[in-house]
Amino acid sequence: MSAITTHVLDVSRGKPAAGVPIVLERLAGKESWKELGKGTTDADGRLKTLSPSGAAAEPGVYRLTFDTAAYFQQSKSETFYPSVSVVFEIKRSGEHYHVPLLLSPFGYSTYRGS
Repeated sequence: MSAITTHVLDVSRGKPAAGVPIVLERLAGKESWKELGKGTTDADGRLKTLSPSGAAAEPGVYRLTFDTAAYFQQSKSETFYPSVSVVFEIKRSGEHYHVPLLLSPFGYSTYRGS
């Protein structure tokens, strides 16, 4: 499993959000980001393969970008947030970092999961 994982729940439907494209990046300079991985959530709303299996997440600042417009277009729903970016900092390598997104067409929240 990847050291950084995520899942997306559509709280407006009470179901996992399948088919959400996601990009993982790491801050490489003051304002430049390096792409580390990308993928799409599965039927359970999860993406477990953002980085190579067994590779530790190094200390640094990371960004997950969720293409919520693509997700809501699938169901022909309107959304106020065409994308959601979650920036977080890893201070210790060797741990697992899970960053879920709770999503609705007009709001979202996130937290560090387990």
